[in-house]
Amino acid sequence: MDLVLLLSAAHEKNRSKNVSKRLVVTNSIRCAAVLAGFALLSIGISAAAEPGMPEGAGQPGGSQSADDSDCQPVTRGSPYIPVDSWIYPAVLRLYALGYVDTVYLGLRPWTRASVSRMLDETEERLEDVDQGQTASEAEGLYDALKRELRDDNWKSCEVDKGTVHVESVYSVARAISGTPLDDSYHLGSTIVNDYGRPFANGFNNYSGASGYASAGRFVLYVRGEFQGAPSTAGYSSALAQTLSSVDQTLYFVPSNTPPYGPTTVVYNQATIPQGTIPTATQGRFLEAYVSYEYLNHVFSFGKQDEWLGPAQGGSFAYSNNAQNIYAFHIDRVEPLEVPLLSRLTGPFRYEFLVGELQGHTYMPNPAYEANPSPAVANVTNPGNPWVHLEKINFRPTSNLELGFERTVIWGGKGHEPITIKSFLRSFFSLSSPECQVPTPADPNPPCAKDDSDDPGARFASFDFSYRLPFVRNWLLLYCDSEVHDDVSPADAPRRASWRPGLYLSHVPGIPKLDVRVEGISTDPPVSTSNSGRFMYYEGIERQGYTNKGQLFGDWIGREDKGGQGWITYHLSGNESIQIGLRDQKAAKDFIPGGTTLNEINFRAVKRVGKDFEMKGDFTYEHWKAPIYLSGQQTVTTTTIQLTWFPGRKVNF
Repeated sequence: MDLVLLLSAAHEKNRSKNVSKRLVVTNSIRCAAVLAGFALLSIGISAAAEPGMPEGAGQPGGSQSADDSDCQPVTRGSPYIPVDSWIYPAVLRLYALGYVDTVYLGLRPWTRASVSRMLDETEERLEDVDQGQTASEAEGLYDALKRELRDDNWKSCEVDKGTVHVESVYSVARAISGTPLDDSYHLGSTIVNDYGRPFANGFNNYSGASGYASAGRFVLYVRGEFQGAPSTAGYSSALAQTLSSVDQTLYFVPSNTPPYGPTTVVYNQATIPQGTIPTATQGRFLEAYVSYEYLNHVFSFGKQDEWLGPAQGGSFAYSNNAQNIYAFHIDRVEPLEVPLLSRLTGPFRYEFLVGELQGHTYMPNPAYEANPSPAVANVTNPGNPWVHLEKINFRPTSNLELGFERTVIWGGKGHEPITIKSFLRSFFSLSSPECQVPTPADPNPPCAKDDSDDPGARFASFDFSYRLPFVRNWLLLYCDSEVHDDVSPADAPRRASWRPGLYLSHVPGIPKLDVRVEGISTDPPVSTSNSGRFMYYEGIERQGYTNKGQLFGDWIGREDKGGQGWITYHLSGNESIQIGLRDQKAAKDFIPGGTTLNEINFRAVKRVGKDFEMKGDFTYEHWKAPIYLSGQQTVTTTTIQLTWFPGRKVNF
């Protein structure tokens, strides 16, 4: 009922400008309270279930002995699958072909045990379907996935309680010619969705391995690599000052004594790669976390992948475009059926994370230093704020998935301490910060946004995916969206950024061929979207939606438009040939003179035997950014990745 009231309030707001905003906010708070209570209720429902029985999708019937319960996924931890794995497009294609329904595209990653359970549904449908072209494609996908997850069958009962597993060993060789872009917060990036790896003109290499150890409910997962990239020239001081002006950050470090004017020392901003970029020779964990599974909830801490949207090219809320952050996660890994409520909404999944962002430069406000006042912002930019994120997805029907998400960036050095109180303030805040009314005697009254009562920079996303009627097993329509300082993109569509997409699972007469297209815009037609100071930006947190200098959301940027497309020919379930296109254009009121980027890319994936994979990528790119380099720049990128999936496992 509260959800209906909220939707009704939003509808009435669009119909009449005279409807009170207070009603919308009140209903939003009520809805948030319902969702919070729902999360607690779900754990209670799970606890009431028979021990060892995985409720939700795939729950087996009948009773079980205590010994059998020890090997069920509710008592056995399962690691997550990295979001750049071939498993995700394979499962997506099975879903689009109609051979599995219990897929949550807007909440990734999935655990290995979760995907294994999805495949049980595929197996049943393959047994019931007549042989045909799509059935042959589905069988190829099923066989490849089943072999990859052969050690993760949730029905199996092993005596051994502990396992050490080597997942992969790989080496990536990347050769770049020309001057690549590496600035997703401003001009754009030549290489996207690559965990913020360093790269430059010349030869780059990333070699590493991944694996995990599990013992009962616990899992330790590690994916680490050695990274090497050449030294390169960054931005000039003139360009760095211009971009600092765009961001409204400080270029020169101010004096710490009166009159607090600028010195000759320059801030080192991770979002503005200035000067000489040194050679990168470093070891780095892409992922490293420990998790504990209880009642189909995974509690984890560490660096962990996230992809919180249905699209392939990007995700507004969270992607792997930047380095992962160290965070605490709570993830409902299996669908939850809530009595009565799920008759309307279908099963749920949800997730929560909280952690610290890195690479945000602490910049005191000289005006505040000279005259501390609640009417003046206490910092120009806070150092390393924190972020928390909540998302819930549900499936009202087998063909429709809906998702709602909220991200808040709050606190940071010099601005607001990270405490339980400040977290709760940011978590429950749905209205604008309170500011006193200006008067002739006090034209600049205090505002909560400027001091330690700031609720933070708030963003909200909405996504859906829908297998279209009459072409259920052919066409999948989906969309990701995000808005700044509104309850949801569904409530303020004109102020939102959008990434719609369409996926054709197989071309008539050519069942091995699929086609996907996506459009993107972070430049809504409103006055607030100007100078790049709306999407992924905030007046206090001016280095915005970034971690270690790169956007951890969609690579498209702060005020840009673009698109992507792919045509893929599937040689088998895990082998393919692909051609893709990518375009990006930044607004001129954001980047002086604007920017454009156009690329065509080719990819081939081939297995040698069952456990050795060769992947080759070639990208040809043109870009223009008059503020940086004059004329059109050409960049070619050749990448070869060799991966061994040893499948080695030691039980103890």
